[in-house]
Amino acid sequence: MARILAFDSGIGGLGIVGHIRDLLPGVAVDYLADTAVFPYGEQPDAPLRHRIVTLLGQAIDRLKPDVVVVGCNTASTLALDSLRTAYDVPFVGCVPPIKWAADHTRTGTIGLLATRATVRRPYLRDLSTRFAPDCTLLAYGARGLADMAEAAFRGRSPDRHQLKTELDGLFGQTGGDRIDVVGIGCTHYTFLLDAMRETGPAHVTWLDPAPAVARQAARILARCSTTAASRSPMAERICFTAMPPDLPALMPGLRRLGYAADAPCLFSSEDVAADS
Repeated sequence: MARILAFDSGIGGLGIVGHIRDLLPGVAVDYLADTAVFPYGEQPDAPLRHRIVTLLGQAIDRLKPDVVVVGCNTASTLALDSLRTAYDVPFVGCVPPIKWAADHTRTGTIGLLATRATVRRPYLRDLSTRFAPDCTLLAYGARGLADMAEAAFRGRSPDRHQLKTELDGLFGQTGGDRIDVVGIGCTHYTFLLDAMRETGPAHVTWLDPAPAVARQAARILARCSTTAASRSPMAERICFTAMPPDLPALMPGLRRLGYAADAPCLFSSEDVAADS
């Protein structure tokens, strides 16, 4: 059985896992959430990059994936190049869907909801310059949406007043009334997509890259020679660097994605923290 490792700071990458399940029902998908330092969007760049590279190196060594999906925009924009240099395994990252938004806009003004770290990085400006030079990009670093998405995955409906406040941070900018396409620049927001459609302006098209990331992972896996034939079968693992205190609330969502009730385990990150 081929094996994919999906990685995020929390539950955001599980949206991608759901699409991978649909595309590749016979592939084992391990999941690692770096919950010890969630949310990534509030962490300083240099130690976070070091942590991601070190932590994923340990996970690759233990889980032996054929492909690694970095299901996190913050981690991808910060550390994807370093990961590809450090490890001889294919990586699939998540980047803000700027080109996709530029291809779909009619007004020429596109929006992006992401973490504050993703919004402030030069990577985003480079994407805009390369793929949307004729568009006006309005971006907003939404601190509260990742926490709201974590709660939504656990079955708690988002506070619509709080959600509207976050969306107003994007649409309330000068020129925000011209936004007709919004890209999701954080995989956590997948679990808020329906609520954002209902709460935001009716004319806006929302773009979620999760299905495209899953398709890319499937393409990469089809091209690479897996090590499945030479290794012992191993049950899928879902791991946290700090065990969530409300784990029972997580379990229904994890079971819906095919993870067994006894699957969660603690992935020790003490050595990572010491190096950081």
